[in-house]
Amino acid sequence: MAVQERYDTRPFAPDTTAGMGVQLLVLEVLCRVVGLGTAGWLTGSAFAVVTWAVLTFALRRSWSGSFGPANRVTLARATLVGGVTALVADSFDRQAPVAVLIALATVALILDAVDGQVARRTGTATPLGARFDMEVDAFLILVLCVYVAMPLGAWVLSIGLMRYAFVAASWALPWLRGALPHSMARKTVAALQGIVLVVAGAGIVPRASAAALVAVALALLVWSFGRDIAWLWRVRERVATV
Repeated sequence: MAVQERYDTRPFAPDTTAGMGVQLLVLEVLCRVVGLGTAGWLTGSAFAVVTWAVLTFALRRSWSGSFGPANRVTLARATLVGGVTALVADSFDRQAPVAVLIALATVALILDAVDGQVARRTGTATPLGARFDMEVDAFLILVLCVYVAMPLGAWVLSIGLMRYAFVAASWALPWLRGALPHSMARKTVAALQGIVLVVAGAGIVPRASAAALVAVALALLVWSFGRDIAWLWRVRERVATV
């Protein structure tokens, strides 16, 4: 009985399953409202299934007793990101509904400031929740980079790929896995990436200005990652002995 309770996933399975259902509903609404094509529908559906599978697996491993209100906010953000992903995938074959795409991305970025506050106020902050929030943020930035790269060039993708390159490097260099100290500068630079990409993707500024804004955002991101890597290098021996 103790083993059964330890691995029971019933408390959070309804949340993840409902999240996948809502994602599919969002895709259906997009299909009817903006004429989402086959590529968008398949990509959005794949996003929903992968999110459900990964999140369910992670929840089982965490032995969490409850999904929690903050994770529900993050799951709502993931649903919006799924919609953005579908629209971006569809934009390779047809003109994207820019207003809808930017609206979904903007709401997802705004909600990024909500789930953390909910976790702190309800006392439900967990490592899993923090990782879930981080992965949703990173994927949204990557998808926006794909969309913005179409008019501005492939170099924009470096913004979205930088975090994944850092994670890949940490597999070979364990000292990169060290815990970083709190940094408001790091959070500000990260938030700026989403804002700049939304502005560039909305087409509300001339292409040259958009390229300049994205270039500045990229430079700040390189600085932020460089500063963190330098700090991790300085404390690498301390981390290795822990």
